[in-house]
Formats: sequence, structure tokens, C-alpha cells
Amino acid sequence: MIKINLSASGSARHGRGFHLPGLNPNLGLLFGLLYLGAVGGLGGYWWSLGAERTRLTGEIDRAQTELVRLREEIGQGTTIKARVAEMRKRVDVIETLTRDQGRPIKLIDAFADMIPRDLWITGLEERSSSLRISGTAFSATAVADFMANLRASGRFADVDIVVSRQDLSKTPRVVTFEVTCRFEG
Repeated sequence: MIKINLSASGSARHGRGFHLPGLNPNLGLLFGLLYLGAVGGLGGYWWSLGAERTRLTGEIDRAQTELVRLREEIGQGTTIKARVAEMRKRVDVIETLTRDQGRPIKLIDAFADMIPRDLWITGLEERSSSLRISGTAFSATAVADFMANLRASGRFADVDIVVSRQDLSKTPRVVTFEVTCRFEG
């Protein structure tokens, strides 16, 4: 049996393939360098993550400090709003008082002209728009004249007598009365 070797000679065989001219690669050294590069890359990435963590922790601390400050300002704003609302209420009351302060003067002025000479007013009470007038007179005629004067003035409406009593045991005999009406100023 005859054997034929079809392959090229052993020296030519080694010449084929990839070769770096002048460099004989050592795989252990190559993998060692790759390992050091990977460890260095991971270490750098780890260091950048730590720096990012430190930066973010600082931002969180600053944001919490700002939040506390803003909460204090909001609390002050709420207090100021409450004070403003209270002041507005006070201003409204003052405006109402100054607007209505002329009413009692007009009422007394209109009322003074209606009283007969032999009649005395002992009480005057105003509830919402109703007046309750109490007093004494020497006669029932004076009370009737007083009510007629109130009606005739045009400033008083719904004039009604509530009570009229004459005390017979006292001298002089006086009539005590109560009249209700509405002042229309």
C-alpha cells in the first residue's frame, strides 16, 4: 500500500493563518491585561456611582432644608391669611357702624318732634327694624295723640299699642303704655 501525502510540507503549513509580524502572542498575558482592564473599568464605574450617590444625597439634604423653610413660609402665609380675614371682618363691622351711625340720630330727631307735652318716654328699644316705646302720660288722650303724630309723620309705620294702663291708686293718675312701630327713616 502506498500512501500519498497531499498536504504541503510541515514548514509551509505553519506559514498559513494569521500572524502578527514580529509579535509572538502570549494568551495568558493577553487575558491578564483584559482582566485588569475589566477590573479597572468596573472600579471606575463603581467610583462614579459612589460620586453620584454623594451628589444625590447632598441634593436631597438641600431639598429637605428648602422644604422645611417653605413649610415655615406656608405656615406664615396661613397665619397672614387668617389675620387678613380677621381684619376684613373688622373693617366690615366698622363700615357697617359708620354707615348706620346716622340712623339713630335720624330716629331720635324724628321721634323728638312727635312727643306731646304731657307724655314722657321711659324706654326705647330697637330690634331689627321694630321699635318698642314705653312711657307714661297724664292721660290716655296724650297716648292717642302720640300714636297719631307717629302715623302722620310718614316716617313711622305699623304703629300699634301693646299695653295701656292707668294706675288709679296714685295721684296724679298716670297712664303707662307700650307702643310698637317700624322706623322707615
